[in-house]
Amino acid sequence: MPITETAAGAGRPRFVSGSLMRHVCVMAGTGAIGLIAVFAVDLINLFYISLLGEKETAAAVGFAGVVGFFHASLCIGLTIGIAAVVSRTVGAGRMEDARRIGTSSLVLMVALSVLAGSGTAFVLHPALQALGAQGETARLAHRYLSVTVHTLPLLGIGMATSALLRSVGDARRSMTVTLAGAFVTAVLDPILIFGFGLGLDGAAISAVVSRTVLAAIGLHGVVVKHRMLGPFQASRLGADARALGSVAGPAVLTNLATPVGAAFVTHAVAQFGPSAVAGAATIDRLTPVAFGLVYALSGAVGPILAQNLGAGQYRRVQEGLRDSLLFMVASVAVAWLLLALGQGVLIRAFSAEGQAAELISLFCSWLAASFFFAGGLFVANASFNNLGHPLLSTAFNWGRATLGTIPFAWWGSHHGAAGVLIGQAVGSSIFGLLAVVVAFRLAAKLAQQEAPDAAPAPVLDAPVAPTSALATPQAGVTAPAAAP
Repeated sequence: MPITETAAGAGRPRFVSGSLMRHVCVMAGTGAIGLIAVFAVDLINLFYISLLGEKETAAAVGFAGVVGFFHASLCIGLTIGIAAVVSRTVGAGRMEDARRIGTSSLVLMVALSVLAGSGTAFVLHPALQALGAQGETARLAHRYLSVTVHTLPLLGIGMATSALLRSVGDARRSMTVTLAGAFVTAVLDPILIFGFGLGLDGAAISAVVSRTVLAAIGLHGVVVKHRMLGPFQASRLGADARALGSVAGPAVLTNLATPVGAAFVTHAVAQFGPSAVAGAATIDRLTPVAFGLVYALSGAVGPILAQNLGAGQYRRVQEGLRDSLLFMVASVAVAWLLLALGQGVLIRAFSAEGQAAELISLFCSWLAASFFFAGGLFVANASFNNLGHPLLSTAFNWGRATLGTIPFAWWGSHHGAAGVLIGQAVGSSIFGLLAVVVAFRLAAKLAQQEAPDAAPAPVLDAPVAPTSALATPQAGVTAPAAAP
């Protein structure tokens, strides 16, 4: 059950009691379904476009996806801030503050996404040229983006409302928001692209409709089901923005680290020919589907830790981190086993030959094990973002993308394309292990602060929310009991 819905729309924070492992399983499981659906639909979208038999059109989708990644990084970073700050406030039992911050977060999301989305329209041509798009490919990508960039606010609203739903523990509705958008895309793409013969324009229209549905369902869950939005208070917008930005700012920088490392790895693999690039590309598309549960932990763990931090239950914060890592280890072990056993099927399904087949086999047999450490980094980053140390998340992600990727991949390139991927896995594993150690030390310090009667406020890099010293329960305020 989410936060119990009462006449006032408020109730007892869900994650401050009950089995932490169960909370982790439910939140990660529902989040993974939505994530896997998104990745699968993206793959299906590209598959439908490729059936047109026009290389320029397929390439245009690829270039448009690069531009869209930067937009998504902004929205994802903001949602991390929303989930962290609102979850802490909910955990502290300050529902009125949580509602006000929820409203402020949507206003800020819309404002920034309008600026980023519609603002991009004025620089599309030079941006696509800088990415290497030319001729008909550049023209098609420009036409596609000219439609979709203006709908970034709809995507932002959908992602923000999904984060608000996770903040109050409603994993099912949060998942529904993501699944609905993915379902619309999967249904409309073949109808518009082939049925109406619209080609790439049909894909653009499908994206607009999907984002509209995403925003509508998200708003319905937040406004109608949970009443998580309060009156807009312009005088408090600045303070709310600072509280959200203290987490969201570093989170945006953190998300931008990944393409830096990926770009270098792609460049290093490219020197070994098209077959090697095809193998690496297949691995990139396979990874988020195979390890969907691990990817989902970043968004699933945050609200659990943050609510308990807000409630002053620091030992539960430490236990939640431990259970999240145990869940991650089990998930990676299962995924690795399935990949190892099914690698022959995968190689045939993607028609991989030569170096491509060798790289896929290497990943399925051995390199998938590096996700024990990559998953640890995801969990650690979630704890950093939600326990008031978001700069640590930024530092570890950029460290992995630079020091943990470039020298290792360069060294590996002297031993072929396989060496590049091995080097990347080794460097990533080192930073993942270091992040886990630091996260556990921070959680242990918090646990030592918990007293039987009163819990002192932890020292945070980022504030919980304005109007309070920290996210500790207000004296004399008792959250209403959950309804049976």
